[in-house]
Parts: sequence; structure tokens; C-alpha cells
Amino acid sequence: MREWAADLTENGDVHDHRWVQRVEEVRELAAKLINAELLDVAFVKNTSEGIGIVAEGFPWQPGDNVVTAEEEYPANLYPWMNLKSRGVEVRLVASRDGRLELDDVRDAMDERTRILSLSFVEYASGFRNNLDALGALCRERGIRFFVDAIQGLGVLPLDVKQTPIDFLSADGHKWLLGPEGAGIFYIRREMVEELRPVGIGWNSVIRPREFSRIHFDLKPHAGRWESGSLNVAGITAMGASLELLLHIGVPAIRERVHRLTNRLCQAVERAGFEVYSSRREGDWSGIVSIVAPGPDAKSFVKNCRLRDIVINQRADRIRVSPHFYNSEEEIDRLVEWLIATRDALDARA
Repeated sequence: MREWAADLTENGDVHDHRWVQRVEEVRELAAKLINAELLDVAFVKNTSEGIGIVAEGFPWQPGDNVVTAEEEYPANLYPWMNLKSRGVEVRLVASRDGRLELDDVRDAMDERTRILSLSFVEYASGFRNNLDALGALCRERGIRFFVDAIQGLGVLPLDVKQTPIDFLSADGHKWLLGPEGAGIFYIRREMVEELRPVGIGWNSVIRPREFSRIHFDLKPHAGRWESGSLNVAGITAMGASLELLLHIGVPAIRERVHRLTNRLCQAVERAGFEVYSSRREGDWSGIVSIVAPGPDAKSFVKNCRLRDIVINQRADRIRVSPHFYNSEEEIDRLVEWLIATRDALDARA
């Protein structure tokens, strides 16, 4: 990112061709990450933009419905709720003990269900949805499958040629370790013509840099949704992160995070805390949700951050999300401070 900024400062757009080429190199990295075809990946500014492309572009009819999880992050709820004026119902599936059951998702569907939209990993519980089973269910019923991948992409392997996903969106600033404002959107090629093009601009057409040739031949792939000038700085930086992740290898990252989160869960349970997240083999993720004793999880988060231990609070629980660069010693230090904070709060009470 610094290299791009320095070049722009010194030379303006003289080397624009270089950065255009860099964007395409990053597209190749993003496609490799999810095993997609190059032209099926577009750059978006965030997860919400990718969801909005599908929500606003899908050929809805009054009486249609979309199924999603009750505990979803707002980015994967509000774009669908915004369709109410078009006669589209949003059906929310509640989880059971932090798990979203396949049978409950199936029961929420009917002949008017058009899209199932779920997160790869649920942001508050850390539950990892079974994308293969959910995608197969959608294929059986002719339902489109959208995946909000932000909480899993970069730490858990994902192959869109193996898993029947129709649409995917993820910002780069979570597990992908990139900056905010640059993310990826994937669309299965046969779905391109099904969506009404939204947000169309000069870059949406074939040969977009022939500015004097006015035509409306839209790109026959994901690129039609890259409407204008892209966030080159953000994409360039995200590319460096993707190079790092792919060099290490997502399977190796997965194993590292699995070991760290197992260590965390075992330690906090020995200390008397309750781990809310399901740790079954098909359910676990890099997010560990811990039930905090007492009514105020924020106190735990605040006390930890005062000691440079960065955790968060979601759904009145403590959320811990170690990545591959964290160490066993850092996990142990976190647990020590959780115990000390709990004891201090108990004594104060």
C-alpha cells in the first residue's frame, strides 16, 4: 500500500497500467483461495455490497421468500429485510444451543423459497455451517445459495467447485488480514444473467477503456459489477495478505487455529468458564464464544484490553478469535487475566 501511495504521489497516474495489472494479479490470488475461475471473482468494498448485488438484482416475485439465520450479523439480514416492499418474506431460523440444525433450515423452506443466505461461520457463536450439506439441500430444491464468508475465509478451506455455492461475499479485513474497504464477490457463471445488473458504470462493459465507443455490451461474468474505478490501494494491500496466507497454506492455518482454540477451550473450562461454541469436528471455527460469569461481559473485554489483550463481546458473551500468528503463551495469558478479572469482580460484588 505504501508503494502504491508513493508512486501516486511522485508520478500521478503515469504508471496506472502497472496497478491495473496488480489488480488482476490479486484477482488471481482471490480466485485461487476459493478455487474459482478467474472471471467469476469481482472486487467489492465490503461484504454488504456483495449481498446487496444479489438482494437487489434477483428476479423476485411477490410472495417469494429468503431463508437465513435468526442470529446472523446485520449485514446478512438488512439487505433481505429491505425487500419487504417488493413482497419478499424473510424467514429466520433460530439456532439450538448455538447450532443451526439442517432440519430446521429445511423446515423453513417451501416452494416459494428462492435464496438461502447463511454465514460460513456465525459471528457471535462461532458455529460453522455445513456448507456442503446446505448447498446440496439448495440444489435439490432449486434454491440459490448465498454465503457470507467473512468469518471463515482465510482460516478454513473453501472450494466453490466442490461446495455448491452460487454467490459468496467477504470483506478482506477479518481473517484475510487485509484493510477495510476491499473484499471479494463470487458468482457462479450461470447465475450472471439471472441477476438484474445493479450499480452499472463505465467499467461494467466489454472493452471499458474505449470511452468514445458508447455501447451496452455488459461483461458476461462477475466483472460487470465492478462499475467504476476500484480501491486500488486496498486491493493491493489485500493482495499482499493473500500472498502470505497462500504461502503458509490455509490447511496449515486451519490446523494451527484448531490447536490454539482447543488449548483455549480446555483452559477456560478448567477455570470454571462455560464455552458456548460447539467444538464438534464439523462445527468448530476460529471464533470461541465464552459465557462470562455475571451480567457484564464488557467488563471482561475492557479489563483485557487495558492489558493489551484484544478480545471482544458479542451477544453478552466473550468472543476470542486467535489467528495463526497468535502463540500458546498469549492464550495462557488471556486465560490468566480472565480468571483474575472474574475473581476481582466476585470480590467487588
